[in-house]
Amino acid sequence: MKKKNVCVLVADGSEEMEVVIVVDVLRRAGVSVFLAGVGEETRMVTTSRGVRIAPDGAWDPAEANRFDALVIPGGIGGTEAMCADASVKQAVRDFVAAGKWVASICAGPTVLRDAGVLTGRRFTCHPACREDLQSAGTWVDERVVRDGNIVTSQAPGTAFAFALALVELLESRATAQNVAAGMLYPL
Repeated sequence: MKKKNVCVLVADGSEEMEVVIVVDVLRRAGVSVFLAGVGEETRMVTTSRGVRIAPDGAWDPAEANRFDALVIPGGIGGTEAMCADASVKQAVRDFVAAGKWVASICAGPTVLRDAGVLTGRRFTCHPACREDLQSAGTWVDERVVRDGNIVTSQAPGTAFAFALALVELLESRATAQNVAAGMLYPL
């Protein structure tokens, strides 16, 4: 079975827990993860709480087709940078059209809205973003929501559930259970 490749986007102002937990859990599951810096400074990103993260490289839309999934973390500054990047929004549309996984957490679904892929879908996000996003689709008060090939989640506190849901979708329920057991996370 071919190893799955996932691109996790990160930009100045991204929510660090939503970035690091997702990358860590996916890698524990054996998924290949590329942490792609979006914006002008892609060698070292300063997250929403001042934690500095070194991306694996810069976001390159020409390379997007090699990934099986695209993950967009929250954090207002990070999501603003991603919403301002036309290539990120185009990649979201392309992934959805191709049936590839697009996953977003917290404020990240604003990127999905701006890309035009939330229309008519069920989704979740941080409750503070709910009002802003509700006109795009149907907001659901659940930790993780899947609608077709779009997966959304609520906040840093749901990052483990979100990441493990991605493991289950990309690999298997058994893999997600093994990773969760190793972290002593109830699944």
